Amino acid sequence: MRIRTVIGSVLASTMAAAASLVVTTAPAAARDTATLIQGVTGVVDTAAAGGRVFVSANDRIVVADARGTLTGNITGLASPAGLAATPDGSRVYAALTGSNEIAEIDTATLAVVRRINLAAYPSPANLSVDGDQLWVGYGIRNDFVGGVLGLDLSVATPTPVQVANRMYGVPLVAGAGNTVFTAEAGINPASPRVYDVSTTPATLRGVIDGADNGLSNLTDLTITPDGTQAVSVFATSGFDVWDTKTLTKVRSYGSRADHPGVPGAIALGPDGEHVATAFYGSNYGPYANVYDAATGAKTYQAQMTYKGDLVTGSLSVLGDDLYALLNDWPYNRYYLWRVEGAFLPASTLGLSATTAATALDPFTMTGRLAFPDGSAPGAQPIEISRTLPDGTTATLPGVTTAEDGTFTVADTPPVGGSVRYTATWDGSPTFRWSKITTEVGVAQHPTSLTVTGPTTGNTSSLTLTGQMSTAGNVPTPASGSIVVYRVYTNKNGSVGADLPLVPLAADGSFTITDTPPVGGQYTYHVRFDGNATYAYAYTSHDVTIRGPGA
Repeated sequence: MRIRTVIGSVLASTMAAAASLVVTTAPAAARDTATLIQGVTGVVDTAAAGGRVFVSANDRIVVADARGTLTGNITGLASPAGLAATPDGSRVYAALTGSNEIAEIDTATLAVVRRINLAAYPSPANLSVDGDQLWVGYGIRNDFVGGVLGLDLSVATPTPVQVANRMYGVPLVAGAGNTVFTAEAGINPASPRVYDVSTTPATLRGVIDGADNGLSNLTDLTITPDGTQAVSVFATSGFDVWDTKTLTKVRSYGSRADHPGVPGAIALGPDGEHVATAFYGSNYGPYANVYDAATGAKTYQAQMTYKGDLVTGSLSVLGDDLYALLNDWPYNRYYLWRVEGAFLPASTLGLSATTAATALDPFTMTGRLAFPDGSAPGAQPIEISRTLPDGTTATLPGVTTAEDGTFTVADTPPVGGSVRYTATWDGSPTFRWSKITTEVGVAQHPTSLTVTGPTTGNTSSLTLTGQMSTAGNVPTPASGSIVVYRVYTNKNGSVGADLPLVPLAADGSFTITDTPPVGGQYTYHVRFDGNATYAYAYTSHDVTIRGPGA
């Protein structure tokens, strides 16, 4: 389905510590999820109604809850394609291309309560619902037998009423009030048509010239609830708003710089004050933009970590959340993409370290949750997670904001390196959730070595004892080795040799044993090479060995 019908009239009326210590990434502005839809070999469209999300797949309609969690299937359907939901959310209609039918589904019981036979109209695929009127785009790919028809849903057995015919492929359709807006996908340039459906037969109000307006590669379209304005989505021109009376362009949402990917889908916000759009492209992961309907200003952008290409025309809205489909075509995997709170005003989070950070030493970070209207957040729970350099992520004890939104995070990082801390606020019915990630450069914990033993000896044997120490009240490594490099010096020069690794005891002590081969001056270079937690340390010890020289 390529039209999202929603309640609302506003759109119709207005359309008219130090800088070197941390690096902070841009806040993530939406809690995106991508749920794998298993057991299907293709997906087409979504519709959101009755607190659920419906996905048309190859032989079924998959049902998910508002969180995007899959909850069931509606089976016994022949190749469902486009979907449309009634404004009150009680019904979803599905175009069944395999049986030339329209299925009416009760969103509460998930039962198919009616099937409407369209045997004379091949492959119905695109739907738009407006009150008791259902508009259907039908046709066959690469042929001019397509068209648009209307169905009066208030009668038990609706009689199809032709609106347009001899159209290429399967036209997209959007209807509201006394207006039907339709255009042909797969033909370029494409010239959208506007029909007055207050008469029978419908009257062609006019055609928007696709060549004059650069309209190629149609991906989606929609219409305002009163039918006075329509929006076309073309890969070449983007999101264009048209006056359905004068057929003139009112505005465009965004620009090529604003959406470098390919415009692929559109849906109207539930309050009519916002417009949601979605994009795809070979060089861009799928992402969604939200625009102010009246001003055209972008209010939000959500980027999805790549899991597949956007399925064109599959964007729908439930409350303040967006839903669309992703096609990971190399692996034949399909996902339901959810963007949470896309229409809500954005909250912001800040997080930064206040002191230098060292492995095994406690340090603090401070943060703040802020709302765009300047109101005090009050006590709000903040989730904190920590990701170590090796990618291991752990959830830390959460914190609660003070009345002004400030909060403090304390942690004792177990290792050195670049450690990422993420703070997340789960949002509210009033403000969108927010997340921020701060990278903290954590130093390895300082260590030191001491070696004691004789300064003179003979060639029979030599024993040195050592101790590793750490700064503060921090235990020494539970395991590890000491590296010893012995250098013998005489009048002919120096000769070096590696001694066997020396194990560290649990208390940090170690013992070096050696049998000097000849008399002379010996230097024992002793080092701990460090690890993820503890820093490098070095010391040396000189011994004069009596005996015959080399």
